[in-house]
Amino acid sequence: MRIPLLLAPTVLIAVYACVGSLPIKASFAKTPGEVEIGDTLREAAIQGLNGPSRKLSEFRGKPLIINVWASWCGPCREEMASLERLAWLDETARFTVIGISTDDDPDQAMALLKGTNATINQFIDSKLLMENMLGASRLPLTVLVGANGRVLDKIYGAQEWDKPDALHLIAKVFRIQIGAQPP
Repeated sequence: MRIPLLLAPTVLIAVYACVGSLPIKASFAKTPGEVEIGDTLREAAIQGLNGPSRKLSEFRGKPLIINVWASWCGPCREEMASLERLAWLDETARFTVIGISTDDDPDQAMALLKGTNATINQFIDSKLLMENMLGASRLPLTVLVGANGRVLDKIYGAQEWDKPDALHLIAKVFRIQIGAQPP
């Protein structure tokens, strides 16, 4: 939709207010070294928070959900419980869920994990390697990665990952069946 530049500022505000409610995909600046949807994640060593450090390639072989978060991020904290519940569903044997904190201080990240009784594998990215590679210009970010390491989708903002809409998205992107499928 093109808006003539000759419109008065109040008209522009009114037009923006009407268009602002339409679902428009916003474009944001890419992070340095960002792997885009359709591309394969590069190898990276990730430092363990509540478990051992690992290489990203160790997660290949089945789909992977990577949630990027920070302890200071309210929406990140809000969605953590749903990621835990997702990880405990029977269907998750078909994919892996991990978290990556972008906190500078591992102690702050660990305090949040202890307070939420986190059980999924959590890692820390204080050097911004994963944050940049995944494109975490906004948090939280959840990246759906295929078994071959290819980025299939990126979802910005907090979600209820164990609710039907999110489960449907995961099933569709990973091409798997989760729970009772509609007829």
